[in-house]
Amino acid sequence: MSGLFDFAKTIGKKIFGDGEEPAAKIKAMIEKDNPGVNDVAVAFKDGVVSLGGSGSSEALQKAILMAGNVMGVREVKIQGEQKAAVEDSTQFYVIKSGDTLSAIAKQFYDDANKNQAIFDANREVVKDANLIFPGQKGRIPKA
Repeated sequence: MSGLFDFAKTIGKKIFGDGEEPAAKIKAMIEKDNPGVNDVAVAFKDGVVSLGGSGSSEALQKAILMAGNVMGVREVKIQGEQKAAVEDSTQFYVIKSGDTLSAIAKQFYDDANKNQAIFDANREVVKDANLIFPGQKGRIPKA
């Protein structure tokens, strides 16, 4: 298991290239698939995303995962007083080679058929349950 705010910089969804503004691209992605975060603010420097906005713990966690699972991002920091709201008892998992959502469900719930719960909790990050990749980070909802 891993903490919420650190990520693997060399993997993830490629949404910006040379000459493009990473913060604007990350903000647009979060706003497009908005998990319930209001007043989204994004800054980017040296692989670190500073994220601001308001919403529920779940919504903020999803926004952090969306930003962190972008290629080129190694860390996500929360702006303002939202950090305390984000740090609850939710578990996070980093995908390993050979993992499937069913295998992860079996590991956490002792029931591979609960894979849909994991998919639903990560819908903003995982668009296709069959397309997860090593290094990607996701939420493990409570059973």
